[in-house]
Amino acid sequence: MTSPPHGTPGSTTAIPPPGRPHRRLAAFGLVTAGLLLTGCQLPTFGAYKGSTTQSRTEYHLWQGFFVAGIVVGIFVLMLILWAIFRYRRRSEEIPKQSQYHTPTEIIYTVVPIIIVVVLFVFTVLAENKVTAVEANPAASIHVYAFQWGWEFEYPNGVKVIGQTTNEPTMVVPTGETVRIRLDSYDVLHGFYVPEFNFSRYATPGYSTYFDLNVLHNGDYRGQCTQLCGLYHSLMFFDVKSVSPGDYSNWLRTELAQQRAHPSSVTRLPSDLNPRTSSSGSATAGGGLYGD
Repeated sequence: MTSPPHGTPGSTTAIPPPGRPHRRLAAFGLVTAGLLLTGCQLPTFGAYKGSTTQSRTEYHLWQGFFVAGIVVGIFVLMLILWAIFRYRRRSEEIPKQSQYHTPTEIIYTVVPIIIVVVLFVFTVLAENKVTAVEANPAASIHVYAFQWGWEFEYPNGVKVIGQTTNEPTMVVPTGETVRIRLDSYDVLHGFYVPEFNFSRYATPGYSTYFDLNVLHNGDYRGQCTQLCGLYHSLMFFDVKSVSPGDYSNWLRTELAQQRAHPSSVTRLPSDLNPRTSSSGSATAGGGLYGD
């Protein structure tokens, strides 16, 4: 005797048992993954962690934005997948049409507004921390940008000048607030240190002030970020952070060296004729900007 073929009257087909073991395994995997992830730190999401107190604030803001974007992205993806499988085509009949679901419309209008407001508030708080300046900084450095190099001038008269392949080094004390006054001798330049998560324009005829507080000793690469002419790609500089004691010793030693050997100080380009405007900021000669 053989059983009737499938599809004939009276035939039966074995129904596979429900996939409960698979569901339990998936739930166990999700719980385990959640427990493991709770012990992990947030990733950098491609950004520097920051080597100054100001850059740490920007770094944490970047992490918050990225996490918020991931959460929103996952939620939107779940809604898309739910709509795909829940309302997939099952027959040729036209499904029931519905519209104007007021609670849903209110939710998807109000929630994005709340998200934007929260991100805006955190942005303003972080920006206020980054741009805040102290009343009495431990050190001050006047930074001049020019085609195609940098000049670092210290309060005691020490100057460090470098251009193109002769990159200058700006020495700062670690753990102390350094006030930077940024000017340009000629055209628009950009003062940018990637590991500081920080960039500012050097604008001719206008001085920009900001504070830096480097957390650890080390050497940090800087560069110009504005296309300023032929050798813009060679307009680099270094920031060297040392202990406050070493910083004071360096200033004294460098001052004695420059006074004893004035010719050891690199000169500005011969075609650069810097002068001071009525506002006290360095500008380029020749009336390039009507000054």
